[in-house]
Amino acid sequence: MMPARRALALLLHIVPLLAAASPDPAPRSNGADFIRASCGETLYPDVCYSSLSTYAGSVQQSPGQLARAAVAVSLASAQKMAAYLAGLSRRSAAGPGAEPQPASGALSDCLTNMGDAVSEIRGSLKQMRQLGNISGSGASREGFRFQMSDVQTWMSAALTNEETCTDGFEDVPQGAVKSDVCGRAGEVKKVTSNALALVNSYVNKEAP
Repeated sequence: MMPARRALALLLHIVPLLAAASPDPAPRSNGADFIRASCGETLYPDVCYSSLSTYAGSVQQSPGQLARAAVAVSLASAQKMAAYLAGLSRRSAAGPGAEPQPASGALSDCLTNMGDAVSEIRGSLKQMRQLGNISGSGASREGFRFQMSDVQTWMSAALTNEETCTDGFEDVPQGAVKSDVCGRAGEVKKVTSNALALVNSYVNKEAP
């Protein structure tokens, strides 16, 4: 009888430990569903979900956390593009087969535009991180909307700068540089467009 009692006691001790050690998939699952539904309101839902699904655990059901994550992803994307353009500009200027003048000028302008976009998105992310919790009072909601209006303005300006980057290549003859830059910049624009849409959605939900 004693061995049986000891085995039962040991089992009752182990089961709670196993339950505590098992991860709860619900928060991530709920977060993923929330992100997918929210991304449905953007222009590029597939890009939106694929770029933000890894944040499901931290986002859960929070429009604010999702908007901040989207802006952070947009910043990383724009920074990567700016670094690529800077390297391409250096190689084009130093290489024996330098790019024709139209392409060289468009590349330089695009780098400037993308640098401006990076600054604007960085400012947006900083502003969002400084936002306090909304208490629900009229004053706090008004302050929230005032602060977020800056974010909306900067994110919109960043998207315009990214679009201007590719617009500068319209008169450039088709070639490898034009195709590559416009293709990469197009992906950056999608991410920024989605971020702006999620920021707008966040504002409308928190301070309608």
